[in-house]
Amino acid sequence: MRIRGARPDDAEALAAIWNVMIRETLFTFTVEEKSPDGIAAMINDRPDAFWVADAGGLIGFVTYGQFRAGPGYAASVEHSIVLTKVAQGRGIGRALMTKAFDSAAQQGCHVMIAAISGANPGAVAFHDALGFLPVGRLPEVGRKRDQWIDLILMQKMLSGR
Repeated sequence: MRIRGARPDDAEALAAIWNVMIRETLFTFTVEEKSPDGIAAMINDRPDAFWVADAGGLIGFVTYGQFRAGPGYAASVEHSIVLTKVAQGRGIGRALMTKAFDSAAQQGCHVMIAAISGANPGAVAFHDALGFLPVGRLPEVGRKRDQWIDLILMQKMLSGR
């Protein structure tokens, strides 16, 4: 398995991975599936902020972008990480996140934020193990499949790590 930069021709495989999470879980509040064209555009917009885990086929990815619009937030990024079931529990998520941490820090980012569905306690534990600290919980701000879902915010300081 190797971690490499995402390429536009990865977009179809990435959509397949991402859309399983969208369709089958409460881990994201969105119900709109990702299109390969939309993902290819995201890869082009984030050439130094989108990586894949490749094991002869894509088994996961991480990407990040500015947390909120405006210059005051330029050094704060929010990430998304999605792994196939096969990739989970094998250190692949940690490897992807380490790549994202290193890249974001080299780009001058100060903070990485995780916005986690309250329906995904495994993601909270994963981020805790990576040194993210809980900084907030927004009760029932998400809704999917007729359920209200909390949003848990965690952050990791990248400067001076």
